[in-house]
Amino acid sequence: MELDARERVAGPGLPNPVVALPFLWRRMRASLVSRPGAAPSVPFDAGALERTPALTWIGHATFYVRLGGAAFLTDPVFSERASPLSFAGPRRLVPPGVRLGALPRVDFALVSHDHYDHLDLPTVRLLAERGVPFVVPTGVGALVRAAGGRVAAELGWWQDARIADVTVTCVPARHFSGRGFADRNRRLWAGFVVAGETRRFYHPGDTALFDGFAEIGRRAGPIDLACLPIGAYEPRAIMGPIHLNPEVAVRAALDLDARAVAAMHFGTFDLADEPLDEPPRRFLVEARRRGLGERAFVMAIGETRGF
Repeated sequence: MELDARERVAGPGLPNPVVALPFLWRRMRASLVSRPGAAPSVPFDAGALERTPALTWIGHATFYVRLGGAAFLTDPVFSERASPLSFAGPRRLVPPGVRLGALPRVDFALVSHDHYDHLDLPTVRLLAERGVPFVVPTGVGALVRAAGGRVAAELGWWQDARIADVTVTCVPARHFSGRGFADRNRRLWAGFVVAGETRRFYHPGDTALFDGFAEIGRRAGPIDLACLPIGAYEPRAIMGPIHLNPEVAVRAALDLDARAVAAMHFGTFDLADEPLDEPPRRFLVEARRRGLGERAFVMAIGETRGF
């Protein structure tokens, strides 16, 4: 993807320090003292993990998905913190819904971008020990390989790869990348559509609202199930250009013309200022108001649903 095309859907530059510095201070405090409102969890059903097609929420943006003949993970993060540090940064509020060692086979893992709550190098190392290959956007492969992982495909937007009897298409997102201050937007950020013979699954990673949702629905659809991020949206001055909020996530689902939509990216790590239990409540209210009804749902961590 050419840089000028990427910049059209990139998040803004560094936020105003007047807004950003107090926000970072609040985030630092939140990493030390947990707030109430973490996502609910249930014991996982080992038998349900083998169903196809099915979706199991591990937490945050991590799902275990069975689709067609494939079993795969999205943005696998099993560590205690979403941080470059083992002793600081956003701490996991709820244990993974399924321990990594308890998962059945994993044919591949999708990584949408390089942020710490989506690309966790300790998890990459553990999956590499199991021989799990990765599908990543352009530029992210070097990070995965440095951690010992094997990259099955490194894709630009609208490129695809065939793996484990499904087709994975890399699609645009409105976000940004960087694991520090010196590498901002040097690696691509993306979503993925995974197509089996009878179902299509969409994982956007992180994204704000943009006209690409309608394009994804047209070019890569019909989407049977979309997992859309609904949390980490306050303050809007910082988060609005890079993340959906619950109401905007519903609009994105409608733009996609998705047959069903599951909420994600809330209640696992404390990443922003909104109350932790607010995103799912607002999402369901808006989904009902906009006529999605039972097509929009919120899962418990550890829960499995067919689609």
